[in-house]
Amino acid sequence: MAGKRNPLLGKTVVVTGAASGIGRALAVRLSRAGSPVAIADADGEGLSETESLLAGPVLARELDVSDRQSMLAFAAAAAEWTPAPLGAVINNAGVATSQPFADAAVEDDEWVMNVNYGGVVNGSHAFLPLLLGQGSGTLVNVSSVFGLFGFPNHTAYCASKHAVRGFTEALRAELRGSGVAAAVVHPGGVKTNIVANSRFHVDDAGNRDRDVAAERFAALARTTPEKAARIIHRGIERGDPRIRIGADAVALDLMVRVAPVRYADLIEWFVRRTAR
Repeated sequence: MAGKRNPLLGKTVVVTGAASGIGRALAVRLSRAGSPVAIADADGEGLSETESLLAGPVLARELDVSDRQSMLAFAAAAAEWTPAPLGAVINNAGVATSQPFADAAVEDDEWVMNVNYGGVVNGSHAFLPLLLGQGSGTLVNVSSVFGLFGFPNHTAYCASKHAVRGFTEALRAELRGSGVAAAVVHPGGVKTNIVANSRFHVDDAGNRDRDVAAERFAALARTTPEKAARIIHRGIERGDPRIRIGADAVALDLMVRVAPVRYADLIEWFVRRTAR
């Protein structure tokens, strides 16, 4: 069920993970639509490229979202800079690793949790007081289709994205009556560099070649970042509390609902079929 509508025209929007992929597409789309944008990413070069593509006012900060103090400083800078009320804060930054849990590189699992979940918590801590202070706006946390089910050799990634989902849904309940909304986003296969930039060890098929894994992901990913940005933009403005991106996200969500403890075989069949 949709909540209160939140037109973003003219309102400032914050986007983390804006150096590429969905984050860059969101920044470009929202800037062209008339929103000042505050963007952040650990990739300074990519962030500068995104900044050069924007049509309107922009505040850019190179930072690691897992660093709480950096996020607090970013929020303080955005509050001082913003030429308009905050319309949305989109905690989008994310990373991945692929490895079996039994002999995992623990530091890689911790990296994924610190960025994917810790970054969302840090972003929420930093910006939620600003949203509550104005009594409006939407906090948008990007989970994944992997936040809806479990997938082999992705225990840390799935755990981080399930955590984002649970955190956002609990926070949404806390925010009732505040004027501030909370939305969780579940992208399916989106054509980004998340696999190419991951700490890759071995995928669910037993493959240990990162390039092969990236090619496999590219074959499965049918949604462009620009389409994902359009869906998220429209979802925020409609007041949708849960935004699924791509027909694959919708189909996989349905499989989990239909067979909540036996979906693994269905998903394996779906992945093989989609890859063809």
